Amino acid sequence: MIKKITILRSNFIGVYAKVWEDVAFVPVPIEEESFHEIESGLNVKVHRILIDSSNLIGSLMVLNSTGIVLPSNGEELPHEMIGERRILYLKDRINAVGNDILTNDHAAMVHRGYTASSIKKISDALGVEVVKGSIGGIKTVGSAAVLTAKGMLVTPEADEEELKYLADLFKVPVKTGTANFGNMYVGSSVLANSKGVLVGKETTPVELGRIDDILS
Repeated sequence: MIKKITILRSNFIGVYAKVWEDVAFVPVPIEEESFHEIESGLNVKVHRILIDSSNLIGSLMVLNSTGIVLPSNGEELPHEMIGERRILYLKDRINAVGNDILTNDHAAMVHRGYTASSIKKISDALGVEVVKGSIGGIKTVGSAAVLTAKGMLVTPEADEEELKYLADLFKVPVKTGTANFGNMYVGSSVLANSKGVLVGKETTPVELGRIDDILS
């Protein structure tokens, strides 16, 4: 089931929150209604955090079942939020890791500007193969796609060859689509795991149908 929500009055919910199968991280001042929509809609434990005093949690964080990556200036997360995950505070000039790293439990794709040293650290933290890439010409791969354990929604700028490559890499079906009335940066507009999907409130019925088809 897909639900429409906002976070801090914004339809770009993927900028403000990051989710996986068991957990979600959201900004401290999130509205109570949105907090509970994430908790119930995705069936996750929700934690309020700040990263370098910022509410842009989705842009500054990435995680899978094995690890969490944060920028080097991110606050230390307590054990009860991390569990058994490895945590990496990545020091690199490309520090918006949520926008620049895309991962599930099979692989990760990162911005082409990351150094070899950073890629090795990301691979160790997330426990997956890491490749450099772009999606539909978009270098910020985390904003160009929504990736779960179940499926992948990517910007409509991606061609058929890219879709096949992404499906082989991440081991999930892949389709193109938009959200929030034609916005192609779907990673900024959608939150999803294998148990649910949340979208910004401007998402149209046609967009909902495509999102539901691949992520639900």
